[in-house]
Amino acid sequence: MIDFRSDNTGRAAPEILEALIRANRGTALGYGADDWTAALQHRFCELFETDVRVFPVATGTAANALSLAALSPSWGIVFCSEAAHINTSEANAAGFFGGGLKLAPVAGEHGRIGAERLAQAVAAIAPGQLHRGQPAAVNLTQASDLGTVYSLDEIRALGEIARARGLKLHMDGARFANALARLGCRPAEASWRVGIDILSFGATKNGGALCDAIVVFKPELVDSLAVQLRRAGQVWSKMRFASAQLLAYVEDDLWLRMARASNAIAARIAAGLAGLAAAQLVAPVEVNEIFLELPSAVMDALEADGFGFYRRGPTLARFVCRFDTTEAEADALVSALRRHLKSA
Repeated sequence: MIDFRSDNTGRAAPEILEALIRANRGTALGYGADDWTAALQHRFCELFETDVRVFPVATGTAANALSLAALSPSWGIVFCSEAAHINTSEANAAGFFGGGLKLAPVAGEHGRIGAERLAQAVAAIAPGQLHRGQPAAVNLTQASDLGTVYSLDEIRALGEIARARGLKLHMDGARFANALARLGCRPAEASWRVGIDILSFGATKNGGALCDAIVVFKPELVDSLAVQLRRAGQVWSKMRFASAQLLAYVEDDLWLRMARASNAIAARIAAGLAGLAAAQLVAPVEVNEIFLELPSAVMDALEADGFGFYRRGPTLARFVCRFDTTEAEADALVSALRRHLKSA
């Protein structure tokens, strides 16, 4: 199979596996009281150019749900994109860990929240309107679930709307590295400097092995989140192995090099399809995901040719590029698409 199903189907980066082996020596205290976790705290403070607290967690779902539980009371409302992963794919984990908090989808273009739509949604619930849940936070998925990227100005605009009503801002950064590679800016510029209070920091989809993380920019959120994590079973006993992975992930810009590689392959495929009217992009290709409207017969033919991808509807196909997807694999997909679309 030539696999474009997801960026979590691939292997872990060798550098990360080597870091696990190096950490597997001697003894170390558990639950984060080890040298690797101390080094991780220091390294992420350097990376984000401010004091942060970083918590390794097992999954992106845990990162999202527990971050939102730290931002919202149980009666709170979290505004998110209609296409947001927390809304479509996480079995309402945010509501479960948040004790009943409610997700409120907001429309926008290409998987992003529209600033005007967000302002309208927030304004529709007046302060003191006690028969309604109370606005508490905004979730931004970066990159979005249609493979597009919020610009820094877009994040600032959404942050201003949120802060005007006293709302916190959470970023689901499952593909934060891919977005950062696209924006060409430093991590600080795409997070706390544009108003993000807490970040789900993805690694698994970008060459990681077994963990993601939560990065907290607001000190007042740390203590309650730490309790939520323990209660949810998201405090690693042998924390050194999780911390070692994350340290290796950001060492020498490994995470950004892998993200640039997967972004470049997706851009190569999009360029190969340019001018082919029958291949309709659902959204601009800005990171490592490609969404195409295709006849079902063409999708059948691609699968028969040995290409793996996800069908998101009767005529919607998603192709995701990994950090180790090759140019030859990309060119083979373009060739097959062109061939089958001409005969469709």
